Amino acid sequence: MASLLALFALGGCNLLPEGREAPAPRATAERMVAPSPAARQCLSALGGTGARFSAQPDRYYGAGCSTLGAVKVERLRGDGSEFALSNMGPVTCPTASALAGWARYGVDRAARQILGSPLERIETMGSYACRNVSGSSRRSAHATAEAVDVAAFVLTDGRRVSVAGDWRGGNSKEREFLRTVQQSACKRFGTVLGPEYNAAHADHFHLEAGGRGFCR
Repeated sequence: MASLLALFALGGCNLLPEGREAPAPRATAERMVAPSPAARQCLSALGGTGARFSAQPDRYYGAGCSTLGAVKVERLRGDGSEFALSNMGPVTCPTASALAGWARYGVDRAARQILGSPLERIETMGSYACRNVSGSSRRSAHATAEAVDVAAFVLTDGRRVSVAGDWRGGNSKEREFLRTVQQSACKRFGTVLGPEYNAAHADHFHLEAGGRGFCR
């Protein structure tokens, strides 16, 4: 519990690579404050899931970009074992909590039930990035660390199921698995965008804590 509430271990933020907008420069301001009761409750609940994470100091990058109340998640827990996350930067605690529940109950269980193997790793395309929604002048939820882009799932038997390759091109079980995990995400995140939404999401699921139940 002491490590759970060690809130402000300093360290640089991982910013989104792979064709994303260039990340903002170093934080223009950094704030170290005591967590609010709501923040402490979220951190405690996230710790109760078995997640391995470290809380981050509040950082302001300017131009509407920030990472406030954020955590850096290293591993999540399924029913029987832990699994890794690749390429993850900071996300807000509520976003991390939604991700933890989805990964365990939506992804790991679907992998075992549909594909016959537990989950080993979730491959992401990142979380925080100081950028706009594609094709608009509006800031993305990524700019406030409230979204994660998920590209693929690696199973303990070595199989890799990707949104880009298997949403349409995989076998029937792989396609069923991807649609099942997307529908499960829609129950936990406010906005979920995938290949059926537009070409920009053909290779990943965009999972966003905010929004009012938009699932496509």
